[in-house]
Amino acid sequence: MTARRPCPPALGPLEDYAARFDDLFFSLAQRRGFREYLTGLLAPRERNKTITCLAGAEPVAGAGMPGVQRLQFFLSESPWEANQVNDRRLDLLREQHAAAPHEGGVIVIDDSGDRKDGTATAHVGRQWPGRLGKTDNGIVTVTTVWTDGRVYYPLRATPYTPAHHFARGRSDPAFRTKPQPAAALAALAARGKEAGFGCRAVVADCAYSVSDDWYLALREAGLPYVVALKPHRGTWARADQPHTPIAAAHALTWRDAKHPGDWTPVERHFRDGHTETWWAADARLGGYSPDSPCRLVVATIDPASLPEKATWYLDTNLPHPHAPHAATSAHPAADLAEIVRLYGLRPWIEQSYKQVKDELGWADFQVRSARAIRRHQTLVNCAFSFCWDQWFAPPGPLDATAPDPCPDQRPERGPRPTPPAPTALLAQGLTGHTFLAHPRRHPQPVVASLDGQGPTLRAPGPDRRGHHRTRH
Repeated sequence: MTARRPCPPALGPLEDYAARFDDLFFSLAQRRGFREYLTGLLAPRERNKTITCLAGAEPVAGAGMPGVQRLQFFLSESPWEANQVNDRRLDLLREQHAAAPHEGGVIVIDDSGDRKDGTATAHVGRQWPGRLGKTDNGIVTVTTVWTDGRVYYPLRATPYTPAHHFARGRSDPAFRTKPQPAAALAALAARGKEAGFGCRAVVADCAYSVSDDWYLALREAGLPYVVALKPHRGTWARADQPHTPIAAAHALTWRDAKHPGDWTPVERHFRDGHTETWWAADARLGGYSPDSPCRLVVATIDPASLPEKATWYLDTNLPHPHAPHAATSAHPAADLAEIVRLYGLRPWIEQSYKQVKDELGWADFQVRSARAIRRHQTLVNCAFSFCWDQWFAPPGPLDATAPDPCPDQRPERGPRPTPPAPTALLAQGLTGHTFLAHPRRHPQPVVASLDGQGPTLRAPGPDRRGHHRTRH
């Protein structure tokens, strides 16, 4: 068999990471394209990370440059499988001791949207991109993230396809509502659990609690879940009993902190070190009760007023420790503190959105096909995982002798003050001259812009991407 031609390496730790994917690419051009694409995603830039930006070329005028065309072909036409690349990325995370998944974490499912022009691009249409807070032309992707509050990283992503892309619209057999891709990801989560991506529960906000397909997929997959409910969503019950989650919460007895009645204090611990005392209780509503297979857990900072933005109404199939079926349940029992802890991890998916979008160019693609969009998203997730790979890696020596790969390139936005030279793995210095910052010159600090000067000091806040969802 003919030996493979060597690929020009990406300098520093990026080459070690990229080399682990080489057997998934069939040609030298593919291996080189993979390295160049990740290099461009990780590089600091002052404009959107379109393909011209990733190749270090001028917008529009540089679209015909060989480097730009090479990346465009790699993303749109080259025969490689995004699913295989994503599976390898997850394998590497599982093998990384510090980032490996375990049974104490959760898999968070959510969707996120961004504005996109036109109607010919796959998955783009008039819909609700939550980031904009209004109906607009855009693309929405359902994603899953694994997190334990210490590390967090994307697992898989499935773009939602609006009805107008199908010949018969919503009546077309191939059309799927947004919760249905999420249900498919839940099934993948079950297979991922068998493959080593264990979790304590699948967590989602109230947008998914209205879908029967969602619950059915979770139950068929045998997954535990903690899903938020809309506080005013009604259910069947006797006339003299509560009919909504918020009414069930008001039916619980409470006097004050010294006489809590039905409520139990729960200490919430945040990453910046501070703690808050919340109150939680098992409520009764329709078929929900502490002894039933499904529980309604209410958690709030103030049981007297149940403030809208600091109260959660949670549906879970994790059994109560004292329930009759706790010993025979397929899922370990969970007390109130555990339920609150699990749902408290959900906002970490918002933190991942900030980084893949604001730093890694998740929505900056300029391709039309569904395959190219999925490939771009997979490569962005690879760049995200590379940052964790380097965060946990021991510091190494800097390569100060590497030549500038583009010495004649003009400044992208004019002269800039020269930042200090990099002094550590996560240094502040990004470039030593006024030309376009290139990660191959100083590969070590490329992850600094993703994580700032260290780990996030406080837990991410509540979902602020739209007003169509109930705050909790």
